[in-house]
Amino acid sequence: MFGKRQLWQDAVFDAAIIMIGIIILFIMAYPMYFVIIASVSDPTAVNSGKVWIIPSNINVEGYRRVFNDARIWRGYRNTIIYTVAGTLISLLFTLPAAYALSRKDLVGRNFIMMYFVFTMFFSGGLIPTYLTMNSFKLTNTVWVLLIPFSVSVYNLIISRTFFASTIPLELLEAAKIDGCSNARFFVSVVLPLSKAIVAVIGLYCAVGQWNQFFLSLIYVRNRELQPLQIVLRNILLQNQIDEMTSSAFGTNEINRVADLMKYAIIIVSTAPVMCFYPFIQKYFAKGVMIGAVKG
Repeated sequence: MFGKRQLWQDAVFDAAIIMIGIIILFIMAYPMYFVIIASVSDPTAVNSGKVWIIPSNINVEGYRRVFNDARIWRGYRNTIIYTVAGTLISLLFTLPAAYALSRKDLVGRNFIMMYFVFTMFFSGGLIPTYLTMNSFKLTNTVWVLLIPFSVSVYNLIISRTFFASTIPLELLEAAKIDGCSNARFFVSVVLPLSKAIVAVIGLYCAVGQWNQFFLSLIYVRNRELQPLQIVLRNILLQNQIDEMTSSAFGTNEINRVADLMKYAIIIVSTAPVMCFYPFIQKYFAKGVMIGAVKG
């Protein structure tokens, strides 16, 4: 009798957890789904609240306008370059530093780590930073988005914790007996054993570079170097100006196209990252848990 009651209670508990999970999934997924169907629906139906589950009066004018704009393709090109190069540079700087700081035989590692952590809470401010970048002739160049802000202390701490809890000291000692240097050990042994954390840090850096907005807004004025997010911002601002102008003349067509383009721009800017994420999701979950819980 006790066993049957226990099984019944477990079934009710499992059903409740499943229902809660479905509700949470709906809350998280529906906004993106709404943006997708709104981007191909008649703006009048969207604004009147008639679009909920399925598109209404399918209209792809927003996507046509977006992809026919040469600025979009230029922004995509720049963002892809910044994402690939910026991610590689961030990994090149972050992983060796994190491994060195995870080694207990590194002299002064606590002081160095404290110096890194200090920068998380205190900085020189926007104006001194801009003046520094300008003095090094980095403003309005590609390098200002790749070099000065390539190391995130948060990523460094996660990587350091991962290396300290995953790579045993005995493995290094065995490698040194065979004549392996520290650099060779890091490249040939540590990195192959750290695919999870490499994927995690790579994902963080790639998403950060893809969504790069503030740094580009401050340091890059050349339109040929602006990434996708700045290009999309400029298009939205232009649409707002067109809306105000069209209202003055009593025209609604520009307003309708502007509404379509707003939703289309959201999809254009987020779709590549959403397509890329599932391929490294398993490494992401494993790396975050190991890097955040242990140590």
